[in-house]
Amino acid sequence: MSGPVASLMGDGSRLHLQHGPIDLIIGAESTRTGDRGRAFEAAAARFDTVLSELVAELHLLRSRVLTESEIPVGKIAKRMDAAIRSHAKSVFVTRMAAVAGAVADEILSAMLNATKLTRAFVNNGGDIALHLAPGYSYSAAIAGLDYANLGKIEIPFEAGISGIATSGQGGRSLSLGIAESVTVLGMSAASADVAATLIANAVDLPRHPQIKREVANLLQPDSDLGEREVVTFVGRLNENEIADALDTGVKVANRMLNDGQIEAASLTLCGHQQLVGTITVPLPDKLKEVENV
Repeated sequence: MSGPVASLMGDGSRLHLQHGPIDLIIGAESTRTGDRGRAFEAAAARFDTVLSELVAELHLLRSRVLTESEIPVGKIAKRMDAAIRSHAKSVFVTRMAAVAGAVADEILSAMLNATKLTRAFVNNGGDIALHLAPGYSYSAAIAGLDYANLGKIEIPFEAGISGIATSGQGGRSLSLGIAESVTVLGMSAASADVAATLIANAVDLPRHPQIKREVANLLQPDSDLGEREVVTFVGRLNENEIADALDTGVKVANRMLNDGQIEAASLTLCGHQQLVGTITVPLPDKLKEVENV
């Protein structure tokens, strides 16, 4: 495998970092000349060792987390562990459920430690770590499996949102549920990542004849889901079935909302959408930054 690759995109306002399966799009804004360059340099420097750090503890990161499970050593691995601990008491989950978000959080942290930014994001395949200074906002479009626009999340500084994550049948990872898309807003990208995964898993109709499943490690030998069955195909569902499946996910999302684990969520199945929590607000055109998630 080749080493980390870094390149500026378009007019130089965005940075692309790639190494193995990790692919980041990064944006940074500041009122001071040179801050963007310093932020990008810090991001690239921190990115150099990300994959090797994760690989060093991969066996632990892929194992189920229980109350007595040991704490990982690596900084990103610790972010992953912290994000899933509150969920692990009641459901099967591994630290890999938070990996994309945790990597995004770590790179953003390196940028903010290096310089002062007014707005910045690190997009790791749709899982986004976000920083906003007072007076700044961010807008992210939610896309369906067919790339249809499912709506736009508009986030002002006042909302206190620092993470956006999406999971479901259109994601990069295998899913235990049938949701097309679950997008979560949270206090970090890692916490939003694991929440989106678990809510998407909950949107399901067990033993339904129109839903095909296969053992995870037969599809991906190194899957952290092991011998659990993941969804590979969702056939035609009627209105009541769609409502029932979404309802199971909404119940999980509402519990997370009440427990302070998420700020809001959007759940989509077969063109039907349910929203949990609210994020407000007119977004001035001059402050818009749109990302697909």
